[in-house]
Amino acid sequence: MSSQSIPLRILNHIEVVGNRLPHPTLLFIILAGLVLLISALASMADLSVIHPQTNESIAVVNLLSAEGIQRILTNTVQNFTSFAPVGTVLVAMLGLGVAERSGLIGLLLQRSVSKARGHFLTFGVVFAGVMSSLAADAGYVVLIPLAALIFQAAGRHPLAGIAAAFAGVSGGYSANLLLGPFDAILSGISTEAAQLVSPGYEVSIAANYYFMVASAFLIAAVASVVTARWVEPRLRLISVSGVCDEAERDLKDSTEDNISESIINNRKGLRAVGLFSLVFVSLILLGLLPEAGFLRGSGSILGSPFMKGIVVVIALYALVTGWIFARFSRRWESNRELVTAMESSMAGMAGYIVLMFFAAQFVAYFSWSQLGLITAIEGAELLTRLELPPVLLLIVFILVAATINLLVGSGSAKWALLAPVFVPMLMLTGIAPESTQVAFRIGDSVTNIVTPLMPYFGVVLAFAQKYRSDLGMGTMMAMMLPYSIGLLLMWSVLLAFWIGVGLPLGF
Repeated sequence: MSSQSIPLRILNHIEVVGNRLPHPTLLFIILAGLVLLISALASMADLSVIHPQTNESIAVVNLLSAEGIQRILTNTVQNFTSFAPVGTVLVAMLGLGVAERSGLIGLLLQRSVSKARGHFLTFGVVFAGVMSSLAADAGYVVLIPLAALIFQAAGRHPLAGIAAAFAGVSGGYSANLLLGPFDAILSGISTEAAQLVSPGYEVSIAANYYFMVASAFLIAAVASVVTARWVEPRLRLISVSGVCDEAERDLKDSTEDNISESIINNRKGLRAVGLFSLVFVSLILLGLLPEAGFLRGSGSILGSPFMKGIVVVIALYALVTGWIFARFSRRWESNRELVTAMESSMAGMAGYIVLMFFAAQFVAYFSWSQLGLITAIEGAELLTRLELPPVLLLIVFILVAATINLLVGSGSAKWALLAPVFVPMLMLTGIAPESTQVAFRIGDSVTNIVTPLMPYFGVVLAFAQKYRSDLGMGTMMAMMLPYSIGLLLMWSVLLAFWIGVGLPLGF
């Protein structure tokens, strides 16, 4: 590895350090215990600050006192059940899990990239990867190996296809044209954090929607340029060994117009989904556009029951389209499989539920102890003395999030950790929670593709080794590093421009 570049040696060192970190769930257990201990020590030291808006004295609350222990015992269940990211994500995944397990999302991903040719091939692959974040791991297990075969069929290096797809799926994870579970997770945690300073403040699930739609196209464009200018020229020196003939035949069968029973059934399923989608959208417009519409309520569209319940709408649409596709394509023979798909989806959320239980306790303890608010006030005063413009503060926060992302893989875990500190802190300097959240989304995405601590990094490495058996982790990092740097720079520039001209981030 001594012949490798300095950035790669730094990343290898980060890998060693990162492997020593505990599991995210254990990390929150430890942090919750530390909050209890620090609250007791800080209370005995009479630590307090003056709130800059109300001029009230804010003192640390001892959670290891008799009153604190009683509060913990009586509120533990409520902390979890009322934690904003829990219910919304589970509801969304009920529907999206059906759409994924029915095969609908995988087929749409396959068709979206198989139709792209020439100069649009890379753009189409990356864009499909960005959109795949709605379907949990479908982008990793379906799109990335498929992209390698499509690139090879087009006479290009298959590893370039893997790199481009990986950049879209993981490097552009936060961007999308549609709202999904990750939006619900972040907005819920942001709401909890913002209420440390402003009780009643609510961050909408669509708070970053406009910016993320623009980001989806930016990511596809940047990754396309990086692939053509840096990645593919370097890969031309790497020979291909070990092509999967069976997978290549499957791709050929799927891209040529060979009429088979499976293809006919898939077409029937897609037509049925298209017809339902037309009816579904028509009903939404009918209920939303008229002032007396049943989805609009008595106010504006932004404050309508439709917008407040958009997670339910997304889940319902995904569930029904998944079921329709599976039945018309004859993938499912009975409605029992619909229930099985929902159960499997919830089973896959077991780790998330456990993580959120302890994250909810940590956030609650941090709030009760007043440590979050005190840290925010002190940090805001420091940032104010530095007199940095808001855009520069957000760029600094992007770098902080990107660095932490090298060591902690779970986006929800990182935001639950960072939001209670940085959202109130930046709110007190005049930066809205929505802006802080979007800066986190950038930092949380761009370094996913260069850290071996990302859960799917090993999976992508295994796909790449089908084409070069001796391909190692360092080669994979070197291949993805240009994407990471390019996305970090251009995405940050987009955010600076967006905020500089005063464009709204979302609803």
